[in-house]
Amino acid sequence: MKKVTNTTDQLDDLITEFIDGSGVLVIPQAFSADQIAQARQIIMEESDTNAETATHFQGAAADGIVLQRRVWNLLNKGPVFSEMVQHPDVVAITSALLGSVFKLGSIAANRLLPGGPGQEPHIDYPYWDFHKRDEFPARMNSSYPLNLQATILLDDFTPENGATAYLPGSQADLMYPVDSETFLKTCSRMTGKAGDCVIFNGMVHHCAMPNQSDSDRTAVLIEYLPKFVIQLEDQINGVNPEIISNASPLLRQLIGVDYKFPELLEQSTPGNTEGRNAQTTA
Repeated sequence: MKKVTNTTDQLDDLITEFIDGSGVLVIPQAFSADQIAQARQIIMEESDTNAETATHFQGAAADGIVLQRRVWNLLNKGPVFSEMVQHPDVVAITSALLGSVFKLGSIAANRLLPGGPGQEPHIDYPYWDFHKRDEFPARMNSSYPLNLQATILLDDFTPENGATAYLPGSQADLMYPVDSETFLKTCSRMTGKAGDCVIFNGMVHHCAMPNQSDSDRTAVLIEYLPKFVIQLEDQINGVNPEIISNASPLLRQLIGVDYKFPELLEQSTPGNTEGRNAQTTA
């Protein structure tokens, strides 16, 4: 993984790395020890209380214990998560890649307990059912991304505890992974220290690996999307109203409360449309 050392000076190179390079970058120690401790404590408590909350890759259960646990809708769980989605370097990189008015598709956590299984290789929303190719537009390709993922390490990620595996450069072909055996033979790992932030193109083939250690492997998973892509988690209806009312302009943008579409245009008044070509004449 290429390390990000100076976001302002590196933006063009970073975008090239996301699209034409490995597809994966890391910001070392992006978050403080206090932020990591706060987030981890909340996620541990939430995942102990609601162990069977839906996850798209449900971990196997041993003696009734769910070994892979997901915590959704983290903006409602504590102010530290609002801080995390607004990290200045992550925002600068995402803005350069997805456009300045990007949105938050999801902020969740994945806790992989000792003995927890890995996942099958996959690509992330809105591509995660790309194996149903007929449901997507013709000639859709990887020339521009519709997703940027940020994984915040709350524990050290090691090969033993299931550090995420990924196939460098696999974003270039925009296809759903079909050969798990080849993937496992050629993949790299997203190893790092608690506090690191790994950012990657959602088209990169990746998966959690089995946790063969005696401790948890936990992370915050943030998904950013262009403004016109439907969010995975319903931020507008899911985030508490008091959080929205006190949100910064950036957080309001991420939640999507100021994005005007979809709109009931027959109820619009003349002169109330935006853009040079807001009204069609066909």
